[in-house]
Amino acid sequence: MSDRFDVVIIGAGPGGYVAAVRAAQLGLKVAVVEKDEPGGICLNWGCIPSKHLIHQAAAYHALGEMEAVGVTVDRSGLDYARVQAGSRKVVKTLTGGVAGLLKRNGVCYVKGHARIASRGRVAVEEEGTTLECDNIIVATGSRPMQVPGFEFDHRQVISSDDLLALTCLPKSIVVLGAGAIGCEFAYVLNCFGVEITLVEAMSHILPTEDFEACAVVARSFKKSGIGIRCGTRATGLEREGDMVRVMLEAGDDTTDCVTAEKVLVVFGRSPITDDLGLEEAGVKLDARGYVETGPFNQTSVAGIYAIGDITKTPALAHVASREGEIAVEHIAGHEPQADRVDPDLVPSAIYCEPQLAGFGLREDQAKARGVEFTKSVFNYIGAGKTIAIGKPEGLVKLLCDPDTGELLGCHVVGHDATEIIHELLLAKQGELLAEDIESVIHAHPTISEAVMEAARGIGGKPIHA
Repeated sequence: MSDRFDVVIIGAGPGGYVAAVRAAQLGLKVAVVEKDEPGGICLNWGCIPSKHLIHQAAAYHALGEMEAVGVTVDRSGLDYARVQAGSRKVVKTLTGGVAGLLKRNGVCYVKGHARIASRGRVAVEEEGTTLECDNIIVATGSRPMQVPGFEFDHRQVISSDDLLALTCLPKSIVVLGAGAIGCEFAYVLNCFGVEITLVEAMSHILPTEDFEACAVVARSFKKSGIGIRCGTRATGLEREGDMVRVMLEAGDDTTDCVTAEKVLVVFGRSPITDDLGLEEAGVKLDARGYVETGPFNQTSVAGIYAIGDITKTPALAHVASREGEIAVEHIAGHEPQADRVDPDLVPSAIYCEPQLAGFGLREDQAKARGVEFTKSVFNYIGAGKTIAIGKPEGLVKLLCDPDTGELLGCHVVGHDATEIIHELLLAKQGELLAEDIESVIHAHPTISEAVMEAARGIGGKPIHA
């Protein structure tokens, strides 16, 4: 390819393809290089297929509720291979959609493995060609973290990618790591009848989320039969024929073990920054392989940008997308609304049932930093809609500045929490106060009334508490 591009983007995940479309909208000449399929890890082996499985698991589990109206459903004919095939069909539809987006916006799409040959030059190995450009954006994402002693054999010791590829479920599984990925898969597998033991080294599951919200999820999990071992480290594993035994050590130094057919290792993810020519080009990486970035997601080398999971910002698809927009707007000479993503305005979203979402300060963080706050907690059960639909588990929690009323942190756990959080996030970004939220007439009956009541609680005037 002899054409010169304004920007070449390495990776077509939610960071890369969004950056490409936005760049094209701004009149830039754009090329995207992707070695796998459009959509990246998120669309192909992460967010999208896992959410399809969560939806199918919830539907399957809800069949039991029919007994309340006198209907008995025989669930013995579950064909999990068809469930998994459905998730791949969804992926295929959406990867085609991303490819169509790029094509309609005039983005040059190149299939192959890219390496930065030098500043302004990206070599594509399979094509045997080099793309000349003024700017480079690296958006290669992350992969499941390999941990010594728990290496994936892709049969008994598996990663999240391996789990998504399964067409037959095991009878039992130990999940090592109770973060978002671990909890979402624990929920799915439990709904489909797999015996689950969830192991987490920290004091509660979902350790990066609000502890009161996490307690709601933990209670629901335990009620569903999921075994939870918090404050417990996995120290090793042994294969015993078709089973795997995992050695555990609790915080009080007591030891025991748990045995299952498979072990899902989801301790975290690692940035994909190897074999890209980054260091040879002078781009600074930290000891763990993350790219160091400054304003507008610029690296240490002028004209090279990095976005998404390869940076030290929150490893979330929506963060990568926004960072891509910021980078290309800077390249195009436009003034982005901000020179970087504000972590206090990034919503977390965890899709097990009950769902959990939040942003801003957690209560433990506020206390550790000496930040004064006023707290309001309103339980879902106080909103009539949750009783009507049989989803009373949950709460809305607000932390506000006691003097100004500014929202410092908001956390929602319960049905549709990942949708409900955005009313609060918009209020935060718009610099609204709790009293502004409570003044909005909320339709009745809705779960969002719990948000209104939590806001009323800041001023000590909830109606249904």
